Amino acid sequence: MPSRGDRLTIVVAHRLSTIERANRIVYLDQGRIVETGSHDELMAKPYGVYKRFVDLQVGTSAA
Repeated sequence: MPSRGDRLTIVVAHRLSTIERANRIVYLDQGRIVETGSHDELMAKPYGVYKRFVDLQVGTSAA
């Protein structure tokens, strides 16, 4: 996302194109934080819940 200076911007989104540009992603499941990191960091986790979400969104999931 573009620099916001000293501001904190919170975006709640389901669209991958919005999410993957964020500096930090906080993935929630039933109101609990289950993963945090950048898109690349979270995609590097082979069994991560964020990676599963992305795979389902783009149709690459084997599940």
